[in-house]
Amino acid sequence: MSAEEEKYDGLLLAIAEKHKDGISEFLNTIASFLRRKTDFFTGARQDQWESLLMTVFQKQYDLAMKINTSIKNERIDERADDKKKVAHASKVEIGRQEDIPIDEISEQINEQEEGSEKDEIGKLKPNAGNGCTFDNYSWTQTLQEVEIKIPIKNSSSLRAKDVSVIIGKSSLLVGLKGQEPILNGTLCAEIKQEDSVWVLQDNKTILITLEKVNKMNWWDRLVTTDLPISTRKINPEPSKLSDLDGETRSLVEKMMYDQRQKELGLPTSEDKQKMEILEKFKSQHPEMDFSKCKFS
Repeated sequence: MSAEEEKYDGLLLAIAEKHKDGISEFLNTIASFLRRKTDFFTGARQDQWESLLMTVFQKQYDLAMKINTSIKNERIDERADDKKKVAHASKVEIGRQEDIPIDEISEQINEQEEGSEKDEIGKLKPNAGNGCTFDNYSWTQTLQEVEIKIPIKNSSSLRAKDVSVIIGKSSLLVGLKGQEPILNGTLCAEIKQEDSVWVLQDNKTILITLEKVNKMNWWDRLVTTDLPISTRKINPEPSKLSDLDGETRSLVEKMMYDQRQKELGLPTSEDKQKMEILEKFKSQHPEMDFSKCKFS
């Protein structure tokens, strides 16, 4: 089934949902539209528009029968293949059934969940500020900005002129003048240079605030050479979300939800809405076959 053929499915399904009396009422609406808004009936002889209708519906009927036959053949092949596998398994010495490890069965049942967990291997747990803490520096984040703290050890009388900070659009270099940089790399995402600042705090800590360009995504690392954190485990403070206006907050919460659903291989909010419409229509029209209906 081509994308061109499916592009009106959502619209047609929404229209069909409003026809409580079934397919005949739906087809009557289409015929009524052709009568009122076009010359479909009056612009040709009766035998011509009847022939056109029969040609269109015959084509769709032939396709439906072809697909239905193909599905039946696939099921027959699958059953035959299953029988072969069972017959083969019966010939293999596998020992007593009670010797099969329970954890192997659990592993098969939870295959999808474990698949998503594999993606988390090697990722660090976010710190309390939804960032990460390293030996030389730490960083935290909100959806709007990133804050970096770099403590300078054994320097109680450090002055701003001793510090070198270069903030680029997508890069950051921090260190003491005349020494190797403490932090030097490509940022996870672009920032607004004009709104990003740094200060020397208590003569011993360099504090940098970076303004994000994209305020709808969480960073999974500060610079590209860092190990990533698990953005699935980020928990934004409710007070931060409450600072947003209602419309922006709803959008942010929806995007966060959809991002996590995609990472888990689960339906997004839009996918769920489409499925709810389909399920409602299916319940209203049990006489119709929706086995091949899907949304891309």
